[in-house]
Amino acid sequence: METNHTRQSKSQLAWTGRVTAYFIRHLQQAIGSLGDLWRTPFTSVMTVLVLGISLTLPATLHLFVKNTQTVTEQWNSASEITLFLKLSTSDKSAQNFVQRVQLYPEVDNVVYISAEQALSEFKLISGFGQALEYLDNNPLPATVLVTPMKRFSQVQAARELLVKLEKEREVDQGKLDLEWLTRLEAMSELIEDIVLGIALLLCLSVVLIIGNTIRLAILNQKDAIAVMKLVGATDSFIQRPFLYAGIWYGVLGGLIAGICVAILANYFSIALVQLTDLYQSQFVLAGLSFAEFLFLQLIAIALGLLGSFISVRQHIRAIEPTAD
Repeated sequence: METNHTRQSKSQLAWTGRVTAYFIRHLQQAIGSLGDLWRTPFTSVMTVLVLGISLTLPATLHLFVKNTQTVTEQWNSASEITLFLKLSTSDKSAQNFVQRVQLYPEVDNVVYISAEQALSEFKLISGFGQALEYLDNNPLPATVLVTPMKRFSQVQAARELLVKLEKEREVDQGKLDLEWLTRLEAMSELIEDIVLGIALLLCLSVVLIIGNTIRLAILNQKDAIAVMKLVGATDSFIQRPFLYAGIWYGVLGGLIAGICVAILANYFSIALVQLTDLYQSQFVLAGLSFAEFLFLQLIAIALGLLGSFISVRQHIRAIEPTAD
């Protein structure tokens, strides 16, 4: 007579066996689908190359956007606010104002240019030094140059800081050239939108390409599928190898895309080094990180699985065994 413990042990072993058999069947079908791709090398290689090239373009554009954002962040951090003090402001009051501004949490650096320094510089730059000697009073105001902290150097934050500084009693007016910053951010956003649009279109093309490839594979095995249904095979069992084929297409296409992006990044880096040397500047082109490469692989696998899923759901159901 079996005890409860014996029955539980047998039930657990049976459940473990079913789970093991389930994964073994999936592994066998995954390896078998890879073998099917190997038996049609020309079609498989052409499909993988098309997928890899299709994914290379949006990945390369993403690389361009990422490096562009790095450059624009460096430019944005160099934005500077110019404050023109009132002509009635004494040098002592101006120094007190500079000390107050230095205590602002948004301010990184403050440079004070007195009215006398401004006039001296203007004489040297303008070439009207002798004519300016006949002036009774100095027409130029004292100037304060304020450099915001990096996190306050963006367009909106810099504008808010300018408004705050203009409320000080010593300030006559302030100036911040926001036009180039605004245009730069607008161009960056436009490039990002273009990259996103192109990426969506190319991803759609990848899905269609894989779906059409799987469709042709299904039609080539139409008779075998009908026989399998005749002996009792379910649709899910029949479509599983085709789904794995889509996954393999995605894996191989993602690898090709990653290799192509790395080659292009290296090529562009060489050309960029030659350009930056002319301007005595150093800029290193950042390639795809490991996390970005994994994300590219996941996107490729997801597209391959989606394309194959759409195809098998439509065509395998339509195949039914017919009596002769």
